[in-house]
Amino acid sequence: MPRFRRSASAVVAGLLLCAGHVAAQTPPPAPVPAADMNAFARCMAGIRGDAAKAGIPPAAFDALADVTPDMSVLPLLDSQPEFTTPLWDYLAGLVDDQRVADGRARLAEHRALLDRVAAQYGVDAETVVAVWGVESDYGRISGKRPLRVSLATLACNGRRQPFFRGEFLALLKLMHDGDLQNRDTTGSWAGAFGHTQFMPSTYARIAVDFDGDGRRDLVDSIPDALASTANYLKRSGWQTGRPWGFEVKLPAGFNIAEAGRTSRKTVADWTARGITRVDGGALPSGDTRAAVIAPTGARGPAFIVFRNYDAIYSYNAAESYALAIATLADRLRGGSGLATPWPTDDPGLSRAQRRELQTLLLARGHAIGEVDGMIGTATRRAIQSEQQRIGLTPGDGRAGMRILQALKAGR
Repeated sequence: MPRFRRSASAVVAGLLLCAGHVAAQTPPPAPVPAADMNAFARCMAGIRGDAAKAGIPPAAFDALADVTPDMSVLPLLDSQPEFTTPLWDYLAGLVDDQRVADGRARLAEHRALLDRVAAQYGVDAETVVAVWGVESDYGRISGKRPLRVSLATLACNGRRQPFFRGEFLALLKLMHDGDLQNRDTTGSWAGAFGHTQFMPSTYARIAVDFDGDGRRDLVDSIPDALASTANYLKRSGWQTGRPWGFEVKLPAGFNIAEAGRTSRKTVADWTARGITRVDGGALPSGDTRAAVIAPTGARGPAFIVFRNYDAIYSYNAAESYALAIATLADRLRGGSGLATPWPTDDPGLSRAQRRELQTLLLARGHAIGEVDGMIGTATRRAIQSEQQRIGLTPGDGRAGMRILQALKAGR
């Protein structure tokens, strides 16, 4: 999601993870403020003038901007899953066997297209498909909020109004110019949309017409969407034929303060400090600059990362997001996943395991709705009830391995 860095990151990825994760870790939703319609009208009048300067005639602006604000988007500004969810939960839901199998099927289905994309932009097929899988589950989930409404609301309310004002104008320009032909196009609450979830301004700068039909369509054209994603990564510094990084083993006594994506040393320096690949493979040449990251501390998985990791990170500036893309791409290449366990006694659940947990909760009489793998409020309350009954602590309603195993054992 090359968009709204840090402040409104992978919203659709959050939907894929299952909306709302852990009652004890995610604060209750903030109350939805009431709309000030007079202030909104004044704001839109100001944007109307900016639109005219951007080449959108007043009549066209009036036709496209006839919206009523949806204030429910405002509380979402501070509830991104990349920053509120344990990394082992985040990756368990996004890089599971189902997404790997689906991704390999997409690789086979679109092999000729992906080969052409790789030849033109230098980005391997597995990385492009991994972005597609994490951003929209390969086009299945791309957001249901009307973009015009969400962006107009955020342009006139809440923090970062100048940013969203620019995105709203970019969206209207895409509609006016014909790239977007549906004025009711939907996407995430933050304005990202399409197969690989571009923000409108990124769409305007980066999107390409790869299917040759005369317009750039990231909503209904898979060729345009995948090529545009590769174009984004290329323009972010992607180095053809180079790895994003590798899982590594930290030596005893490693100074964790030296870790961090921006703490760069040569591979020779890291090797001298005892950094080795967990699979025993060779690292790139000694003068290659790299960083070592240990996102859950010295006891958890650690990685040595290179320039291509930075390109992935630029798509959505969150360590968890970049690792989801990188590790999914590795699985799509045939990798078996991480060798080092997460530093927790309660690992996260895949989507299949979440559905299994919901089935067990239904069998115990909890009214949680359908079995869909979406861990929402009703499921969390049911989990919390079972945790309290069994005596599992903390009784936080989190969907983890411990509660699943306890219910499977008939406790």
